[in-house]
This record gives sequence, structure tokens and C-alpha cells, in this order.
Amino acid sequence: MSKTHLLDKFHYCPVCGSPRFEVNDFKSKRCLDCGFVYYLNPAGAVVALIVNERNELLVATRAEEPAKGTLDLIGGFADCGETAEQAMQREIKEETGLDVPQDSLRYLFSLPNTYLYSGMLIHTMDLFYLCRVSSQSHFIANDDVASCRWTPLVEVDPSQFGLDSIRQGVISYIQMANSKTI
Repeated sequence: MSKTHLLDKFHYCPVCGSPRFEVNDFKSKRCLDCGFVYYLNPAGAVVALIVNERNELLVATRAEEPAKGTLDLIGGFADCGETAEQAMQREIKEETGLDVPQDSLRYLFSLPNTYLYSGMLIHTMDLFYLCRVSSQSHFIANDDVASCRWTPLVEVDPSQFGLDSIRQGVISYIQMANSKTI
């Protein structure tokens, strides 16, 4: 599947319809007739580092492309009108059935990413949250998750994660956990 930059699909100005809608810079197009500038900003996405009291990480296996069959963390795109925390709670509920209270979410860091969707390279800003739950918490793989399981943090292999920002996020989290900065 080829990777197409999303701006390559915009041929006409969305304000006046002019075909003189040209590249302004790497993230925008400008209409030479009406002056409108469209900026392609990253989409907001959330990622859950769900950890239990035994220091095990809830690791998922992707059911869909991109990176189908590789390891992943629970998460997804924020919807319009949602806070990052609401998106995190919704994604956790959709993908695992777990109800995680907002006060148990702790923002850790963000990473830029690209996500191939329908042949289009979508730029995202992935916001990583630490979510502490009980090892007795009942979960089930739903939505675009093929399976999920608790994995001791010492056994987590970042190279098995198929998406770049998730892999880097897992590495960063392990470093933080090992240095006890979280």
C-alpha cells in the first residue's frame, strides 16, 4: 500500500473552490485566489500503559492493520469534543471492558507518530497515560484488539510492538519504571 500525504488529496480550496490551492509548506496549502490557508495539524491520540500491583503491563495484540498481529497498547484517536482523559477512558472501555476512573489516569509524556490509514499517512500526537488497576480486574479483548494479557514488565520486549510511537513509549516507560521516576 502506498503512503500518500493527506494534503496531496486536496486539489481545490474548500472556501472558494479555486483550483489554485497550492502547497504553502510541509503542513499547509494556500489558496492563491481567496488567501485561505489550510493547516494539517496532527490528530490527537491516547495510549494507556495499564499496570497492576504486580508490575505487569496489559499488552494487546492488534487485530487490524496497520501492524496486524503485533503487540500494542490500549488506545486510539480522541473524538471531537472529548478531553484526552475522556478519550482514554472511552478507549479503555471499548477495547478491554475496563472502567478506569479519571482520577486513576496519570499523564506521562507525548510522542509524535504517523499512522497509515486507508493508504493515507496520518500524523498523530500520542499522549501516554499511566493507569493503575488491580490484577483482579476483569478484561476482555474487544473492538480492534485480538487479545490482551498481563505481562511482567521485565518480560516486555519493545521490539515486538508494531507501531513506532508505541514501541518508543514502551521503552520510555520501562526506563522510567527502572529508574523509579514514576
